Amino acid sequence: MQTSALPDLAHTATKPVHWLATAAAMAGVVALAGLLQPRAATATATATAPEKRTTTPVAAPDPATVDFPLECGGAGTTVAKQAPGDLDGDGRPETVAVVHCDAGSGTPPSGIYVLTQRSGAAPRVVATLVDPADRKTVGDFAVREGRISATLLGYSSLEVPRCCPDQEEQASWRWKGSAFVRTSGDLARSV
Repeated sequence: MQTSALPDLAHTATKPVHWLATAAAMAGVVALAGLLQPRAATATATATAPEKRTTTPVAAPDPATVDFPLECGGAGTTVAKQAPGDLDGDGRPETVAVVHCDAGSGTPPSGIYVLTQRSGAAPRVVATLVDPADRKTVGDFAVREGRISATLLGYSSLEVPRCCPDQEEQASWRWKGSAFVRTSGDLARSV
């Protein structure tokens, strides 16, 4: 093993106090975000002629224009797969994207993200269905009739080579009320 000529860096030896400080800072940001909400809208009904609804199709959000919540160390991200669909029944399509870091080689873990876009606004991530921290890669993937389905590939232990996942799991999600709910795939099976 070759030793480094550089001095030890403080950030390479995290301690529990560092994690507690990070958690406290994140809790503060979340609390502040909860306090900074727009004022409640007030509207009154007036008798006007009914609006004509346009039937111009609305384009699904483009994942190429989104910053995904991935820690890639400057390597960039790759949108490996994407599929549009109206997942929440509001008449506007969302995009589901399978994204991973540009690793150059190997099999980096994937994330599955749901994107939405309001009229005139930039697309944004509204849900993370699979977090890359779960160390899963995505095989088959589809969006049909408001349901997202994916085959998740993983590893049973650290001894399994990262090239060759030995577990497979079928998962699907559906919009229910105000969140995406996983509706199947709790059982893993060996490949």
